[in-house]
Amino acid sequence: MTAPTIAGIHHITAIVGNPQRNMDFYADVLGLKFVKKTVNFDDPATYHFYFGNEQGSPGTIITFFPWDGARKGKIGTGQVGTTTFVVPDGALSFWEERLRDKGVKAELATRFNEEYLQFLDPDGLQLEIVARGKGPNSEWEFDTITTNEAIKGFGGTVLYSSDPEATSKLLVEHFRMTHVATAGDFIRFEAPGDLGNIIDIDTSKTEPGSMGVGTVHHIAFRANDDEHQQDIMSYLHSKDIRTTEVKDRQYFNAIYFREPGSILYEVATDPPGFLWDEDQEELGKDLKLPPWLEEQREKIESIIAPITIPEKK
Repeated sequence: MTAPTIAGIHHITAIVGNPQRNMDFYADVLGLKFVKKTVNFDDPATYHFYFGNEQGSPGTIITFFPWDGARKGKIGTGQVGTTTFVVPDGALSFWEERLRDKGVKAELATRFNEEYLQFLDPDGLQLEIVARGKGPNSEWEFDTITTNEAIKGFGGTVLYSSDPEATSKLLVEHFRMTHVATAGDFIRFEAPGDLGNIIDIDTSKTEPGSMGVGTVHHIAFRANDDEHQQDIMSYLHSKDIRTTEVKDRQYFNAIYFREPGSILYEVATDPPGFLWDEDQEELGKDLKLPPWLEEQREKIESIIAPITIPEKK
């Protein structure tokens, strides 16, 4: 049975603290489009925020469970260590200046002959920005951020695997990614997609992480549609990798499994996307609930904290 090809990252989901602080950083400082305001379907008293490009295309979506007052996590093996955003060629100096003006401490680093601007979000999530020509520019403009500087989506990620060799094998043999190079402590893999297509493994990390505020909960990879997802699931089962059943997440269908390096993976379908229940101009404005939670809307709205979405200037 041949492994189905996976284009790259669909979304990344992290745990953060205060929802307004999270909103202000990603929508205002980073200038991402707030795509969807909903709740954690498994914990409806908690928000689930989605940010991305103008319509939340696969490969651009970072999502958050804001648990105000939750315990702090520890970044370590068994997790996504760093989330990489990509901007157009020539835009890195703009972001260096913008982050400085916003009071965000950032440092330049080099990996595989690419320059990265590395920084932390307010909850301690490790982020970085890289400039590349590949992938379409975002059409969402905010504040002084034009389409020539706006974050396109994901450049990729740095994984902290508890078993780098086994994780590498999975990416190549089961996800059909290409091993690009090894340099120092880093191993690089590439998927065929335009965005979210570069996966680096940092083999120097040995201390296990613990889930909590300031850590990534899971990384989701792309399935073209339900049929492709079923092919991926059947293939994984044939290799004795157990997955969950398909879960309806309203904007995509999802399966989950723990890969050999202890990182939680999801495979999410590209459709139906975020426009089936809101027009593009209305994205993120209203609280959206799945049908099975609609009868609890009044209760949910009384529990979740009110938030203010930064206005486009």
